Amino acid sequence: MSNQNPLKPPVGQVDVRGPRFAAWITTAVLALVLIVSVFSVPAAAVLLAVQAVVFALGAANGPRRSPYGRIYATLVAPRIGPAPEVEPIAPLRFAQLVGLIFAVLGVIGFAAGSTLAGAIFTGFALFAAFLNAAFGICLGCKIYPLAARFLPKAATSSPTA
Repeated sequence: MSNQNPLKPPVGQVDVRGPRFAAWITTAVLALVLIVSVFSVPAAAVLLAVQAVVFALGAANGPRRSPYGRIYATLVAPRIGPAPEVEPIAPLRFAQLVGLIFAVLGVIGFAAGSTLAGAIFTGFALFAAFLNAAFGICLGCKIYPLAARFLPKAATSSPTA
């Protein structure tokens, strides 16, 4: 008999539904940033900075330990059952890093007074989040194999969740 929790995927893997759940929240937050930017650029910058922190935590700690991942694991996963499919964590962490880069550039744009630059970078992140949420297409994950060729071996093989 296995001691493995059927709701918790193997080390180095994550339930595919978790990142999509997180992408829906991210999509909503980034859409809200664009709406808020019409009325208050400083408020949009703050909201985008908060999302940047979420991206940073996901990139550093992996999807299971990111804020949205914890919400999924605590509130959603126990109600929907075991993962029908899993995916590796490393590409997801890279995707969060890409999201972080776009969010930081968006915050810089908003903070510098360029609503257009802030909105463009936010729009790039929103597009990627929506593709993942709606269609299961993770752009950062698709780019990861190319980027992994340039990353140190330890960074690409870390099984932390």
